[in-house]
Amino acid sequence: MTPRLDAIGLVVSDMAASLAFYRRLGLDIPAEADTAPHAEATLPSGLRLLWDTEETIRSFDPSWSAPTGGERMGPAFLCDSPAEVDTVYEELTGAGYRGHLKPWDAVWGQRYAVVLDPDGTGVSLFANAS
Repeated sequence: MTPRLDAIGLVVSDMAASLAFYRRLGLDIPAEADTAPHAEATLPSGLRLLWDTEETIRSFDPSWSAPTGGERMGPAFLCDSPAEVDTVYEELTGAGYRGHLKPWDAVWGQRYAVVLDPDGTGVSLFANAS
């Protein structure tokens, strides 16, 4: 058997705040998950995105501590158009989320922006520039 990537997990300090952010990006997450120690959403591709509170992680890994400095992994959301990158960025920052990189035309041919989720994880928004 060959292992296959099935899920990506995020460790969060405030479940409700994190889920509210990702709902704004179109993920279907039930409201009752806001108070749960673990939540997940299945994406259209079948890949799952998982959220666990810091307390949940510490329950089986007492030595866990929150990372400091820059992140090493971040979700990236494909938008339908360059204009949608700008619109989603403005909607999120207008709702109080921190922008990290304002939308720009990247040299690799995409419109690109980065917003920070409530835990400071960089979430990329991108679309093909053409």
